[in-house]
Amino acid sequence: MDRFIGTWRLISFEMKSEKGDVLYPFGKDSLGYIMYNHDGYMSVNFMKAGRPLFASPDISLGNSEEKASAMDTYISYCGKYEVDGDQVVHHIEVSWFPNWSGIDQVRYYEFSGNRLTLKTPPVKAYGESYTGALVWERVEPHRGK
Repeated sequence: MDRFIGTWRLISFEMKSEKGDVLYPFGKDSLGYIMYNHDGYMSVNFMKAGRPLFASPDISLGNSEEKASAMDTYISYCGKYEVDGDQVVHHIEVSWFPNWSGIDQVRYYEFSGNRLTLKTPPVKAYGESYTGALVWERVEPHRGK
């Protein structure tokens, strides 16, 4: 579990179909972080780069199109986690996607140098079965200004 502890920056996010087709749902330049702490909690946030701003600076005044676009280009969840063999299990408590709150997400992990790769089991997306692969790079601790 100690190898996970820290903050990791997203390097790439791709999804591969059973036929071998590769998708980059948030583009090849997606942005994000995943954090694992000593208390057994994790948090992940990632998004498409260059997301459009809402017309209004008031967070509550976005129109339906702006809100849908924001939802489609962002993923966020947090909760407890545990390492079990070659898997890390995210016990999701809070999620941008309501259907994920209260469920477990299994990720198969692999460490290579200062990188962590997390792979999903096959999931249905775009009418097909895909496996997601997210590559993260360890971030040096931030020490203030």
